[in-house]
Amino acid sequence: MSSTDFGLDLDWMPQPLKVDSPHIPALDLAFRFEPETTRAILAGFRFNHRVLIQGLHGSGKSSHVEQVAARLGWPLMRVNLDSHVSRLDLIGKDAIVVQDGQQVTAFQEGILPWAMQQPMALLLDEYDAGRPDVLFVIQRLLEADGRLTLSDQNRVIEPHPQFRLFATCNTLGLGDETGLYAGTQVLNQAQLDRWTSVCRLDFMDEASEIQLVLDKTEGLSAEDAALMVRFAAMTRDSFRAGDLSILMSPRGLLHWAQGAAIFDGLVPSVGYTFLNRLHRDERALAEEMLQALGLLTD
Repeated sequence: MSSTDFGLDLDWMPQPLKVDSPHIPALDLAFRFEPETTRAILAGFRFNHRVLIQGLHGSGKSSHVEQVAARLGWPLMRVNLDSHVSRLDLIGKDAIVVQDGQQVTAFQEGILPWAMQQPMALLLDEYDAGRPDVLFVIQRLLEADGRLTLSDQNRVIEPHPQFRLFATCNTLGLGDETGLYAGTQVLNQAQLDRWTSVCRLDFMDEASEIQLVLDKTEGLSAEDAALMVRFAAMTRDSFRAGDLSILMSPRGLLHWAQGAAIFDGLVPSVGYTFLNRLHRDERALAEEMLQALGLLTD
């Protein structure tokens, strides 16, 4: 594995792990890496940097970490920090277990102690949606030594030399003024300061996105793929301008392309995968975009 496999020219690279684990992500050979984000993720694996990736939904934040880990043979555990993830889920709790045929109370480790003690990359998705008490548990891991204290157990857990920590977020902890990401929090700036690297990931360029759609979809012409990518770019521009409340992400673009074979064409498929999500006035605007591209007729 060399840096050129990621489209980069680096004189340092993390060494692939030679471990047998069911947690190594599946390899996606069609995946397209964004150079700056990939550089930061590789530094995270090589130098034990804590890396936080911010971007709009569907821009490939989590997939970048997963696909770097897949190519390095690095086990990865992905945890979504929704409102149901509690401090006890992360740290652990006493539970009734059966030992030697008898029920006894024993401490069962949570996600953090378990992941920290083995070669593992922990990816915290929706970091800005985490509850404050949960995020303060994570804050200790962002220190240079990264130790975790289990006060109830009088234990201090030392991280494994190959333990790595990554996170993704939509808003970078400044709150959500758009109303698009309900449940996100204003994050503690002292905690954000502890992340070694912060990346902003935007959508890929037009040529890369066209190639991605072609690689992932059988029987689609290059001309149709180009028109679809242009439509997706138009929805993103309208989203930024405030004319549309949702945009077509690369994920949505693939749903559209793959649905075309099921629903007998691009027009029925875009209805199911995008247009039906829009308010009536917004749908009219999106249909005008499709007409301008020749994908929809009056």
